[in-house]
This record gives sequence, structure tokens and C-alpha cells, in this order.
Amino acid sequence: MSIDIEKYLEKRLGMPHARKRLLVEQEFEHNICGPASGFCHLENWYSFHSIVKNTLRLFGLYQRGVRNTLKTQVKHEYYSFQNLPEEFNGYTILQLSDLHIDMADETRDKIIELVENLDYDLCVFTGDYRKNTYGDIEKTLFGMKAVSVVLKQPMYAILGNHDSIRMVPELESMGMRFLINESVEIKKNNSSFYLAGVDDAHYFKADNIDKAVSSIPVDAFTLLLSHTPEMYQKAEDYPIDLFLCGHTHGGQICLPGRIPLTWDADCPRRYAKGRWQHKHMAGYTSSGAGTSIVNVRFNCPGEVTLHHLGMCKATHNK
Repeated sequence: MSIDIEKYLEKRLGMPHARKRLLVEQEFEHNICGPASGFCHLENWYSFHSIVKNTLRLFGLYQRGVRNTLKTQVKHEYYSFQNLPEEFNGYTILQLSDLHIDMADETRDKIIELVENLDYDLCVFTGDYRKNTYGDIEKTLFGMKAVSVVLKQPMYAILGNHDSIRMVPELESMGMRFLINESVEIKKNNSSFYLAGVDDAHYFKADNIDKAVSSIPVDAFTLLLSHTPEMYQKAEDYPIDLFLCGHTHGGQICLPGRIPLTWDADCPRRYAKGRWQHKHMAGYTSSGAGTSIVNVRFNCPGEVTLHHLGMCKATHNK
């Protein structure tokens, strides 16, 4: 696709955000440490990759870890909300997170196998489409095209800390609508709910939740997409009903009992994997379908997740 990316993004997002995001990428995407102290791209610390691989090989675990990456599961999560419009009772959202689609062809093919026959109403992507944090995106786009053609519309997406905003026009041409500190109204008959999405809050610090929800009625059922769970405290100040995120890979390499060694996010461990509740807000952190840094998993299967929305019984019986 031939396009003036700067003009496209300035028109779409406004000049200040577009230029800031492009400038931050240019200055920091190659680095280990990013624009905010304490947040790093370990993916760019290549000696660390070798340490992990060689340690696993030393203990005879590396090939087992690679095989584990193909044990991706379809998970089902069920919710009850008092303010969910009746038209959306039973509405199902497919969440795909942290695909890192160019990491391994076998993982890409497994993801396609799992999702192509699933039943759902809407698909959301919560970031990290490519393996690396900078450089060529052609293999990423090829992989995402293969995934997108087997998915149902509508598809909405946000950017992760591995993703360049320059990828947006190509991915949107595949039918993915990006929410970059934006929101959209999801309608069904005479009812609706709102889906909001923020830009990467982990590495690029480009999130603006205030802007993302600015046009949403205060009493509307609202679902927020964030790449990382570490935004949970910001989100608590807004009427967010369900917060979907990823980034952590659930730890990817976990101790027996599925205890993560690390989750690379500034949040308590209880927010780093699976279902959680924070004050009025329900949340879910996906373990992701792909892998990062090293293509292995231990005690932490990958996942694609179906979120089933329901009404509280008291509300439903009125």
C-alpha cells in the first residue's frame, strides 16, 4: 500500500498525537530502555535471549518448551453485568492477544486452526502483532493477513509495545479497525454499548484514556481495550465495565502451579493473568496466543479467549 503515513495519521489522530507517537518510535524503538524509566524492551537485549535458550538447553528443556507453544487453548469466560443492554445478553467477544505472528509459522497455523470455526459476535485484538520491536513489518503483515481472512467481522484492535503505528493502514486494509485513544459504538437493533481502546501504555506511554472515552455517555455499558493491565488504576476513575488486556503472556515461563517468574508489567500479580476484579470494573488479562523473546512456554499454555456477556438475573427478570 502506497500512502503518506504521516498525513494519514495526522488526519486520523490529529497532528499532536501522530507526530509524538512517530517521534517516540524513531527515538526509542531500537533501545532496550524506553521513554519512561523502569520500562524496557528485553526483546532488544539479545544476549538475554541467548542466556534463556542456553539455560533451557543445558537442562534438556528447550524442545519441550517449543512443543508447549502448540498447546494453545480456547478459553471461555462468562460475565454478568447489571447495565448490559438486554439485546447483548449472550453476546460473545473473541479476544486475540500477543500473536507475535512472525515468531513461528507453526504457531501462526495453530492460531488459524483454532479460530476459523469459532462462534462469536465481535473480535478484538489487544496488541503485539510482530516478533521484533522495530524493523521490517512484511512478514508480520503476511501472517496477519492469513489470520484475518478466517475471522468474522467486525474486528477492532489496539497497538502494543512491539507495534509501530506505521502498521495501522495496512492492518486496517485487512478489515481491522484500530482504536487509538478512540471509541466506537457497537449497535444491535435499538441498543448499543461502547468499545474504547488506548494506545500503548507500557513502553511508548502513548495512552490517553480521557480522550478514548470522551464521547461515551456516562451510563453506557463500556468495554476498554488496553495492551497492558498496568492501566487498571487509571481506568478505575472512569465508568469502565470490562477491561480486556494482554502483554504479560501470563508469564510464559512459569513454575509448577502456573506461578509466573515475571510478568513485565507494573501491576500486582493478581492482574497479570486471567480473570480479576478491581473495584467496579471486571478485568481479564490474556496469556496470549504467541510467544516473545524465546519461542517456548512452560506451565502457561497460550490462549484465544471467548468472553460471553450476560445480564445479572435480577436485571434479566425485570
